[in-house]
Amino acid sequence: MLFWAMLFWAMLFWAMLLRAMLPFACGPMPTISVMSNKTFANAAVIGTGMMGPGIALSLALGGLPTTILSRTREGAEAGLAKARSQLGVLEANGLAQPEAVQRASKNLDARTALDEVIARVDLVVESAPEDMAFKQDLFRHMDAVAKPDAVLATNTSGLSITEIASVCQRPERVLTTHFWNPPHLMRLVEIVRGEKTGDSVVSSVKALLETCGKSVVLVKKDRPGQLGNRLQLALMREAVHIVQEGIASVEDVDLAAKAGFGLRLPVYGIFEHLDAVGLDMALAIMDYIAQDLNNEPRAPDALRQRVRQGDLGAKSGQGFYDWSKKDFSQVIGRRDRFIVEFLKSSFSEDAKPGPRS
Repeated sequence: MLFWAMLFWAMLFWAMLLRAMLPFACGPMPTISVMSNKTFANAAVIGTGMMGPGIALSLALGGLPTTILSRTREGAEAGLAKARSQLGVLEANGLAQPEAVQRASKNLDARTALDEVIARVDLVVESAPEDMAFKQDLFRHMDAVAKPDAVLATNTSGLSITEIASVCQRPERVLTTHFWNPPHLMRLVEIVRGEKTGDSVVSSVKALLETCGKSVVLVKKDRPGQLGNRLQLALMREAVHIVQEGIASVEDVDLAAKAGFGLRLPVYGIFEHLDAVGLDMALAIMDYIAQDLNNEPRAPDALRQRVRQGDLGAKSGQGFYDWSKKDFSQVIGRRDRFIVEFLKSSFSEDAKPGPRS
């Protein structure tokens, strides 16, 4: 029965996440007209860390001239180099056509002149640290500098877009576009609308991202964690709880997720599964299992204790795993290789490399 409990919680997240693992296959265009009331001719992406370069190349693959913005010349050059390197990965694995990669590379540039670039582009995607005060200061400034009809987007994975937009004079042109990591491989983007985000802005950005080969989901309410991270955190919370209660080891929890229910989720969604097994059976199982799940409105003690003692994961050398015995770069490399191979061998017609209709 424990398996069923883990299945119901985890499939919610993995169904959406793994089904989004489809390749870029969009044909670049000089200018992307996505709505009659809005044409995106160019874009800027703020940030050169884990997400920014991948977001920029996604837009560039869709035909949009895109500038990567950094505070330093070194950061800008590194961000551009990373984006072009990721383009090379897509081409080498048949996930983007050589011609598309060449055009996308030409569509990319990098600069440090933040105000100058923001003042001329139609779309800005911010991918900076997850700090509300920082983001509000940045959006207040961008709102003052940008063109009146420019769209300002944040890549936040959970902060309130309504709160971020509250400091802007044009909150109707502000929204979240949450790309999933690694953004050059993952097709999923969550659009989260704030309380004042305009319908036409949501429609225009959604159409643009779809032109760029992304699978877009619309989060209709601005709630903590958006969509994917709410599902992911439910899975993480129960996984930590299972270890805390001595039900299974860290290694076996990971193995159950990777070799069990997670294996079929790219082609078999949560609601497909519910309907397949029968809602009467699902109801009975949920009612029985729910009473033994972790329903506390906070993180499990096993996680809190590790943080208190400085065991922060790979970055500190110790977390749930002893990272002196595991190579973090190998783990990430294994993840990315799996995604690439999955994309290359996807069963979906939509996932085959080439122009999307």
